[in-house]
Amino acid sequence: MTADPPGFLDKVRLDGRVAVVTGGGSGLGRASAHALAELGAHVVVTDRDEGAAQAVAEEIKHTGGKADASTMNVSYEDQIDTMIDAIAATHGRLDILVNSAGIGGYPGALDLERDIWDKVIGVNLSGTFLCARAAARHMIDRKSGAIVNIASILGLVGSVMGTNIAYQASKGGVVAMTRALALEWAEHNIRVNAVAPGYAATQLTEWLLSQDDKRAQIESHTPMGRLVEPDEVAAAVAFLAGDAASMVTGHTLPVDGGWVAG
Repeated sequence: MTADPPGFLDKVRLDGRVAVVTGGGSGLGRASAHALAELGAHVVVTDRDEGAAQAVAEEIKHTGGKADASTMNVSYEDQIDTMIDAIAATHGRLDILVNSAGIGGYPGALDLERDIWDKVIGVNLSGTFLCARAAARHMIDRKSGAIVNIASILGLVGSVMGTNIAYQASKGGVVAMTRALALEWAEHNIRVNAVAPGYAATQLTEWLLSQDDKRAQIESHTPMGRLVEPDEVAAAVAFLAGDAASMVTGHTLPVDGGWVAG
């Protein structure tokens, strides 16, 4: 007799897997770390803010999950390689990477200084690439892995909320890079996908939502009429990280209440 194939819930579960979440100390990274831990993964919460990463790891452990915290600034290649290598060595494996570290909220093109452009591209695009590359080096050895990049609807469409050129360019790059890495690493059974959130109330959007009428404008432009909740983004991340998405790679999934469709 052959064994029964795994049920759907078994494919959603992440028991025994080790996940790294960058930018996990707040916002979408924090929500993603909680979701992965709830599904059984051992989550390593990384953030440039050591206290924030530690706080999220403690939250996870308080609810019965497994988590550690590490300080990592995705602007520094050597720091990324050292930290990813250390995590893989400590746990004996690395199964999931969620690239959530990001910055944004800078002026339009005519007022944008070159150093700000370089900083945004460096964190959002180069940092995502460097983390993915460091993780893939370990995933290749196991012939298995899932990488989920946090892109944005602003990597798919223009902004009706005002120009944010460096952020938009960086997230458009993440979308294109996701496809390219998915094709390059498919032979190693490494899946690379992205989630493109709409506007959510996080630290990254405080500068925008604090402006007069901006929240109402966003809600009116969103077909479903409200902001995105961080745990809704995390649910998409968790799906793409698990075996329920075993044949999904190179895809960018908008979580936006219909913004892109409109």
